[in-house]
Amino acid sequence: MQTTQMSTWIAFCIFILCMLFLDLFIHGRKPHSIGIKEAIGWSIFWISLALGFNAILFYTHGSQSAIEFFTGYLIEKSLSVDNLFVFLLIFKYFKTPEQHLHRILFYGILGAIVMRAVFIFGGIFLVQEFRWLLYILGLFLVYIGLKMTFQKESEIHPEQNPLLNFVKKWVRVTHEYKNDNFFVKLGGKYYATPLFSALLAVEFSDLVFAIDSIPAIFAITLDPFIVFTSNIFAILGLRALFFALKASLEFFHYLHYALGIILTFIGMKMLIAPWIHLPIIVTLGFIGSSLAIAIILSVLFPKDNKH
Repeated sequence: MQTTQMSTWIAFCIFILCMLFLDLFIHGRKPHSIGIKEAIGWSIFWISLALGFNAILFYTHGSQSAIEFFTGYLIEKSLSVDNLFVFLLIFKYFKTPEQHLHRILFYGILGAIVMRAVFIFGGIFLVQEFRWLLYILGLFLVYIGLKMTFQKESEIHPEQNPLLNFVKKWVRVTHEYKNDNFFVKLGGKYYATPLFSALLAVEFSDLVFAIDSIPAIFAITLDPFIVFTSNIFAILGLRALFFALKASLEFFHYLHYALGIILTFIGMKMLIAPWIHLPIIVTLGFIGSSLAIAIILSVLFPKDNKH
């Protein structure tokens, strides 16, 4: 595993802060409904940044690190699409105005970056100290993968979210939106708005999603820089991807089967690693072909919404 200099870490963190500033204070300076053209444009922008960074890795860290980054990025990106279904249901439940979705997703992803940093560095430290944890993570991924593959789609009930229920015990909540404010003062008292409740639901979803997805990339590499950067680039474009796919998310109904198969494959790879080494290019090929087959099947056999 190649050691990355501290200056590289600092430069990457500064770059991410600049991108977040660009997204919040320039792109999102005025609340507005994001159309399909704008969403696709920003999706292309974020994907291009990730591919450009991958090219830089190729020249600075070598081909192996570049392939590991791209594989990790593809895993996290594909798994994030499944999380977008949850986001969509959350926003429908809270009847969140279209023009405020960008604000919620921005802070949701900001929280996801912090949570992932904690999970990644804590997880890598534990795995390096206790290698047997890789087998536990492998079994966990196999379980999650099989569950995702064979379990029927379940409904999301934000009102049962434990975080929301905990907050409601301590914070006054109003049922009316007040522009893009998370809190509002009414009668001399502060109330949380539905926008804040939706944000908490998104953050909780990000937490659950991170618990499922972070172990997957440990099967690819334990290089902290590769794990962190591939995750960050995947979630930076999550918001734009949401708006680009929002109208057609339900169209990709075979995607969760592919994701379940991918997680099962990665978990099995972790379990058999001491005896059988699968080259990273094999893993990349399996992930790419699984996603491609799922998309093709979704096109050939559209979902019947009559039932």
